[in-house]
Amino acid sequence: MKHSLDDYRQKIAPHAIDRMPARLDVLQSATGVLLALFIWGHMLFESSILFGKDAMYAVTVFFEGYYFFGEKHPWLVSVLGMFIFTVFILHAFTALRKFPASYRQYRIFTAHMKGMKHTDTTTWMWQVVTGFAMFFLGSVHLYTVMSRPGDIGPYASSDRMVAEWMWPLYVLLLFAVITHAMIGLYRVCLKWGWFEGKNARKSRKMLRKVQYGLIAFFLTLGLLSIATYMKIGYAHLDRAGERYHPAGAAAGGAG
Repeated sequence: MKHSLDDYRQKIAPHAIDRMPARLDVLQSATGVLLALFIWGHMLFESSILFGKDAMYAVTVFFEGYYFFGEKHPWLVSVLGMFIFTVFILHAFTALRKFPASYRQYRIFTAHMKGMKHTDTTTWMWQVVTGFAMFFLGSVHLYTVMSRPGDIGPYASSDRMVAEWMWPLYVLLLFAVITHAMIGLYRVCLKWGWFEGKNARKSRKMLRKVQYGLIAFFLTLGLLSIATYMKIGYAHLDRAGERYHPAGAAAGGAG
């Protein structure tokens, strides 16, 4: 048995090693981190409504290119939406290969999870559940952004929440995307050894606390933002479809 490992290595030609799984892992991690960082920014920009309609309007026209071109170009929002949707599909494609592919695999995993009672194993299952939910909820949201880029703004977004009854979808999407993204970032840090330091056990505990803190922060921020949009939407219900214009601004454009 002394030389068995060396003999085994000699039998495998370098070109015979399948590097595709490793490449897909890198792509999954890269797209996941990009989407998670996008979610951070998206949540912060959406929460501008907490500072008033004018603040949210300013953020809206910024992404429409008003401060760069002197006029609004909602198609820029569509382009950003298409890019994020492409990354979203790539991430889903690379992640799907790790999902339980049959009921038997699912039963084996759940038995393993219950037996180990390990937090990271349990949260991985939450990632599977929330990832599945995002296939549907996230696709609806991204399609809305891509197809109706001009319908974003203090009144337009609030009308969509209330008059179009989209708030249940956004609440479910909020819980799914924040849970999935923050657990994902935590797992990527562990996978690639980021912030590991000299004591892996200590850094794992620290990263887990950061994970829970980010989930709590962004869920609170998101729920407060949704509640504010709904408050505006109900107050604006009899004028649904009207667009918001700051005092002194010309009519037309952002909502």
